[in-house]
Amino acid sequence: MSDTAMKEKMEKLELFMQEHKNQPGALIPILHEAQELLGYIPEEVQKRISEVLNIPPAEIYGVATFYSRFTLNPRGQYTINVCLGTACYVKDAKGIIERLEKELNVKSGGTTEDGKFTLEATRCLGCCGLAPVMMINDDVYGKLVPDDIPDILKKY
Repeated sequence: MSDTAMKEKMEKLELFMQEHKNQPGALIPILHEAQELLGYIPEEVQKRISEVLNIPPAEIYGVATFYSRFTLNPRGQYTINVCLGTACYVKDAKGIIERLEKELNVKSGGTTEDGKFTLEATRCLGCCGLAPVMMINDDVYGKLVPDDIPDILKKY
């Protein structure tokens, strides 16, 4: 993100915080806005939210790490979520993750060096009949085998 784009997004966030800072429960909406604008919630943004809301930084961090919707690290253009729910797990979801890690050269929970993919394991995607399942952004891929992974990644 360019410096100009970052500055504009921070100005929007600042305006949002000023509009909501006196409302009860303002922290969650402000974290959502930061996540939406920036794609993640960096430490310097957490500190600024702390100052505006007069909440200890540890509390901001605690809320941001408690909810899976929030992330403290930059995310890739495409987020790959691999289901590790029971149905997927018994049908070799672990093999799917291992193949993704190998193809992308990134561990689960990480983002590729080029910023294209973020790989995450998730508890359940609600597609048990298609096990094992993964999602890339909003696209669902089911009944996977590890050898499916290279061709799927080529689409992105």
